[in-house]
Parts: sequence; structure tokens; C-alpha cells
Amino acid sequence: MSAITKSINRLKSKPKDLKWSEVTRVMGNFGYNVLEGSGSRMKFYHPEKDTLVSLHKPHNPKTLRPYQIEEILRVSRIITTAKQAQIVF
Repeated sequence: MSAITKSINRLKSKPKDLKWSEVTRVMGNFGYNVLEGSGSRMKFYHPEKDTLVSLHKPHNPKTLRPYQIEEILRVSRIITTAKQAQIVF
């Protein structure tokens, strides 16, 4: 099992200790670009699908909150359903 597959499976399991770096790796794998907003606001933009996910980058600890994980999974379901990605969320 590849590292990216493990990260995707981890994201899908909604862990309480999901790190920001894991999310950026998974989102990058699915074609998202990371854009910096104002302050700690970060955006993941998918140019082909014109989809934007806007989140606050976590500080200390650098783990995502449950609502952030839910938002990523919600948007990724839309993308993977429309595109039939190799790994479907």
C-alpha cells in the first residue's frame, strides 16, 4: 500500500490527530493547488473542476478539527464522483 493510499484511508477514517501536512499531500494528489488567503486562511483550488475548499490552517497542535475533515470529505466525494478517480473516497 502506497503512502498516499494510507493517507487517504486515514483521512476517510476521520482521525482526531490528522495533520495539516497529510491533508495537503492528499489534496495535491487529487489535483488541488494550495493558495494562501489572509491570516491562517488556506484554500485548496481544483482548476479543472473549479472547486474551492477554504479552511483555517491549524496552529498548535497542527491537527485538523472534525468539521474541517468533514468539509474535505464532502468536496472530495463530489470531485471523485464526477471524475471517477483512481481512489474513490
